[in-house]
Amino acid sequence: MIVTLTPNPSVDRTVFLDDIVLGSVNRSRRSWSEPSGKGVNVALALHTHGEPVRAIVTAGGSVGAQLRQMLETAGLDTVFVPVAGEIRANVSLTRPDGTVTKINESGPVLTPDEVNRLLQAIAAATSDASLLVCGGSLPAGAPTDLYARITETAAHQGIPVVIDSSGAPLAASISAGPHLIKPNTHELAELTGRALRTLGDVIDAADEVRARGAGAVLASLGADGAILVDAEGALYGRAPVDRVVSTVGAGDAMLAGYLAGRRDRRTALATALEWGAAAVQHEGTLFSPATAPRVTVTLDDDIDRHRLLRDDEPAPTAATGLRAGA
Repeated sequence: MIVTLTPNPSVDRTVFLDDIVLGSVNRSRRSWSEPSGKGVNVALALHTHGEPVRAIVTAGGSVGAQLRQMLETAGLDTVFVPVAGEIRANVSLTRPDGTVTKINESGPVLTPDEVNRLLQAIAAATSDASLLVCGGSLPAGAPTDLYARITETAAHQGIPVVIDSSGAPLAASISAGPHLIKPNTHELAELTGRALRTLGDVIDAADEVRARGAGAVLASLGADGAILVDAEGALYGRAPVDRVVSTVGAGDAMLAGYLAGRRDRRTALATALEWGAAAVQHEGTLFSPATAPRVTVTLDDDIDRHRLLRDDEPAPTAATGLRAGA
């Protein structure tokens, strides 16, 4: 049983536009709302594909009630931790070329009692867990080292932990020894203070993070694919797509695919790339590799370290490419 934790979940509104003009009225072609947050997206992808999974989420206010209804309708095994504050309602503005401008709210402010109730819920919900995935940002009021504390506690129970976060919460978790972290290019650059311009730069940064405590690094590189760096070395993979429809939740789909295929590292990375490619060819976060246009996955452990990254523009203020999700 894989368990996911999303301490700062959301209901995401995806709006499809022909273009975005700031300071003007923009009319959408269509839109819809979905439950979201990194751990929620991973759990829904696994659930949709028949993998046993349980999600832990905070829920408060009218948006929290909407999130509860959505997840119950989806049939996802979910543990709801009540909080007093309103959870997030985020907006993703999607253009025809698949470019996403994401507006994320900050979420509620948790009290110390609410943080303690969240930790108690995690302990109860992971009693039969084979893996715990901690995903997304932390709400205000939660300690920066929350993921590190959870990782250390889970280690005593023999439960490996995967961290998919960014900034200070991700940095604080590394020394606790997570089984795997899944940064994108910009998150890995921020974590190591390195400029990542080539595949070799990514491998070196991942090696540094492993030396600091992480067991493995799955780095999503947007249009450049992904690199897995673990005790066996570096494995690079790509799955080019002809047309990107929406990148919302694509990085989360990649992580879910990796977890679904984790019986061996090559299968895990190939499945991650297949699911990520399927996700960007669908509108919204729910997808099916079986119905998506077929992609060719290539894996290579003889990596050209000098190969330049195409996805090396400065970190945007809104998520784009496989960087979508929080």
